[in-house]
Amino acid sequence: MATRQAILDVARERFTAHSYDDVGMRDIAREVGVDAALVSRYFGSKEDLFTAALDSCKSGNELWSGERSGFGLRVAREIVNGEFDCPRHSTPTNRLAGLLMLLRSIGSAKAMEMVQRNSNERFFGPLTEWLGGPNAHVRARLVAGLIMGMAVSRELADGFSSLSPEDLEELAQSMGKTLQSLVDGQ
Repeated sequence: MATRQAILDVARERFTAHSYDDVGMRDIAREVGVDAALVSRYFGSKEDLFTAALDSCKSGNELWSGERSGFGLRVAREIVNGEFDCPRHSTPTNRLAGLLMLLRSIGSAKAMEMVQRNSNERFFGPLTEWLGGPNAHVRARLVAGLIMGMAVSRELADGFSSLSPEDLEELAQSMGKTLQSLVDGQ
């Protein structure tokens, strides 16, 4: 089981850093120190391994597991302030790994269907249901767009390293208000 987890960990790292088309099963096997046939035995095809890597990341459901009234500020602070560990992983990982995998592979014709299905099943659908009320499907896309946009901005800006602690809190407060207004349907 440790070998299977090692393969999954390396696959997740590679799919996070490179597009679907640029990740090879043999490269993953070589990095783990196993034969490529073992990767296929555990996961089947590259598509199955990609899906398993996506599934091993947080889905987003944990974002709305706390108090609804504090959602905006809680999520904003998580996005603005840093990295998190994923309980399904054996090692700490960036909470945004799934998002990065999706973004890096969205241009791949082979990965596109898997990316869309994963996003709809594991994020947009549950978020829409959690939001409920009028125009929940529209509000879910706005919430997701703001979260994804700020997450990507954080990655591009080296963790907002140029901002002071006061600036980071102001950013979190502003983002939090916007998110909360979407959650509250205002």
